[in-house]
Amino acid sequence: MPVLTRDEAQTRAQLLDVHRYTVGLDLTTGDETFDSTTVIHFTARAGGTTFVELKPATLRSVTLDGAHLDPETLAGNRLPLTLTEGEHTLRVDAAMRYSRTGEGMHRFTDPSDGETYVYTQLFMEDVQRVFAAFDQPDLKAVFDVSVTAPERWTVLANGITTHQGDGRWQAAPTPLISTYLVAVAAGPWHSVRTRHAGLPFGIHCRRSLAPYLDADADEILEVTRQCYDRYHEKFDEPYPFDSYDQAFVPEFNAGAMENPGLVTFRDEFVYRSAVTVTERQTRAMVIAHEMAHMWFGDLVTLKWWDDIWLNESFAEYMGYQTVNEATSRYPDTWIDFGIARKAWGYDADQRPSTHPVAPDPDAVPDTASAMLNFDGISYAKGASALRQLVAWLGEKDFLAGINAHFARHKFANATLADFIDNLASATDRDVHTWAEQWLRTTGVDTLRPAYDQATGTLTVSRTGSRPHRVTAGVYDHDLADGRRLVLRDRLEIDLPQDTPAHLPGPRPALVVLNDGDHTYAKIRLDEHSQERALRTLSGIPDPLTRAVVWNSLRDMVRDGELEPVAYLETARAHLPEESDLAIVQGVLGFASAHIADRYVPAEERPAALALITDLARDLIRRTEDGRDPGLRLTAVRHYIDATDRDGTLQGWLEEGGVPGGPELDPELRWRILGRLAVLGATDEAAIAAELDRDASATGQEGAARCRAALPTAEAKAAAWERMFTSDNLSNYLFTATAQGFWQPEQAELVREYVARFYPDATALADRRGPAIAEAAGRYAFPAHAVDAAHLRLAEQHLASDDLLPALRRKLTDQIDDLRRALAVRKA
Repeated sequence: MPVLTRDEAQTRAQLLDVHRYTVGLDLTTGDETFDSTTVIHFTARAGGTTFVELKPATLRSVTLDGAHLDPETLAGNRLPLTLTEGEHTLRVDAAMRYSRTGEGMHRFTDPSDGETYVYTQLFMEDVQRVFAAFDQPDLKAVFDVSVTAPERWTVLANGITTHQGDGRWQAAPTPLISTYLVAVAAGPWHSVRTRHAGLPFGIHCRRSLAPYLDADADEILEVTRQCYDRYHEKFDEPYPFDSYDQAFVPEFNAGAMENPGLVTFRDEFVYRSAVTVTERQTRAMVIAHEMAHMWFGDLVTLKWWDDIWLNESFAEYMGYQTVNEATSRYPDTWIDFGIARKAWGYDADQRPSTHPVAPDPDAVPDTASAMLNFDGISYAKGASALRQLVAWLGEKDFLAGINAHFARHKFANATLADFIDNLASATDRDVHTWAEQWLRTTGVDTLRPAYDQATGTLTVSRTGSRPHRVTAGVYDHDLADGRRLVLRDRLEIDLPQDTPAHLPGPRPALVVLNDGDHTYAKIRLDEHSQERALRTLSGIPDPLTRAVVWNSLRDMVRDGELEPVAYLETARAHLPEESDLAIVQGVLGFASAHIADRYVPAEERPAALALITDLARDLIRRTEDGRDPGLRLTAVRHYIDATDRDGTLQGWLEEGGVPGGPELDPELRWRILGRLAVLGATDEAAIAAELDRDASATGQEGAARCRAALPTAEAKAAAWERMFTSDNLSNYLFTATAQGFWQPEQAELVREYVARFYPDATALADRRGPAIAEAAGRYAFPAHAVDAAHLRLAEQHLASDDLLPALRRKLTDQIDDLRRALAVRKA
């Protein structure tokens, strides 16, 4: 089916004013399809031809101004229209297919209790899977939605919904919003409702998760209220919709979606098992992120998808900053951003697929290419750029510009030029030049300090072209405890700068550029500071500074400047003394997923895993007093994933807990069983028994993951058939199966599947579309196969013209990571 091009969207926007959609959905017609009727009221500014989009199972009838159109004229997803100048009414009646891939109207039946739920995800171009629409963001309209649902179901939508009897629900008409923001969620929801600031607030989940939502309801609603109040302190425009519902929905492809008045979240955020405080902080950040979109994205919307960063970078920055400011539970979210989220941006920006935060419009010619920009650049790099902008501009002027932007473009659309003009109106600084240097360029600058002991001066060299306002932290040894460092001074430096900074006194033990992590750049340490950092890293007093140093070491490993084993040994030396959980999780995650699984040669992997196992055991011992359950849980998880001591894991499983805690909840039980499957220490009978114990949706995913991980030819063949031949797996079950399939310990067993992956993934993407294509490229890629033959094979397939864009992008990134892993091993 053709995708919408930017030129087509501009032409249609010049022709049409779209006023109102009246949409009727009937969800009582069966398990495969639902009925959709749409009435669109619009005006043509001149006579001409255009089209409306929809992807029906059956198109029953179409009328334009009362005249019947031939349904057979539907070509792919486009129904052609010939218009005269003036007002028009288009009526479309169709049956539409439910989805199992998280696109359009997704349908899910909960294996725990047999209850069914449906919800929409209409982003980019999937509204066409639910109702007919002029599907582009700059044709905003009022949406009047009604839904017929089975009895006992509740229907949620963008506006307040009213039950009118006989399963019929009516949603309040929306203000002017874009087509991709329309939302419906229907099913026998468990709901917790309250009011705040005169508006109804609600949180919702499927019934089987009710006890878990109830346990966290106070926390979720408290964070929601705090963020809402903080945004009203920052923004002059009041919240623009009539209610605020948050629905935690099953098998959701993204983290969340900013539908106005009805934000949808993946329901893994309703925790069935124990989680750490950083995981709760992440949930709070996502709540704040999506709420920021109510203003930036929903009230003011991009005109075309080249400006997607205007939505995501702003919400990302505001999400972290607002949780930091508004909630007492999570005092420093920027540590987690620095150690985890920011690395996502750095990695993406060093791949061949990199792009500017704000790409040139010609680089986003259609919706398929736009989808590829939802990555670490549009989120993490863009948020980092905004954080640097605030450091340079000052928050007062930044917010003044933002509020001018809202006032000038509310309920309308805006571009990058509009945004920069509005910022510039609030300051005398040259924001336009800043935007060109930061938003229109690619790549990561590198900052290097040099200390001249003879003159006591510090200079900073910069590889790259961006200006940076950074802080240099200058640290000395604590005379009372040589393992600890104390801050001597912080120097504000504007780069490029020509004047060296003078450091009075003896040579510092450590100089850290970007202390405070306010800019986006790779940081290197001078030789003296690097030696001290490797020995005294845990003695740096500020956790955000420690995160900057850990990121520097991470980048050095990836760039072949630090041996992977040196990173592991540094982690072994310092993580047992680390007090910040986000840092522990980030360092252990990199050590496991990158170093042990990819960067060390296969023959050295057992030693790397043993080092991680020993480190995890050290952390478990450190937490025996029960005072740090989050750290203990993190250590137990990594011990399970790295150990080859199947007897220990079997003992924990049989006893139902780790000696000294924690007790094994469903997540830990499936984690242990998955590792036992990899080691060949369990079987199908044990997996089936565990599934009987936990028959939930996550239990189904755990079983799929374990079955695919079993080290037998039969298990691998069955898993491959389920992923690439049957087409019966939902998006989540596909992902779980793929996660279990490839295991570095089983490289010989799965060697034949490495070559099969490329043609099979290509065919799968063509059959099942972008969501499964992305999942195949992300999770089903043979990342463990780090060798030159695999790289040659992968590059040959990447040269093919037949790849779906979503798959091509994932393969481009995966192959570059493979190339980097080979370079790291060689270095």
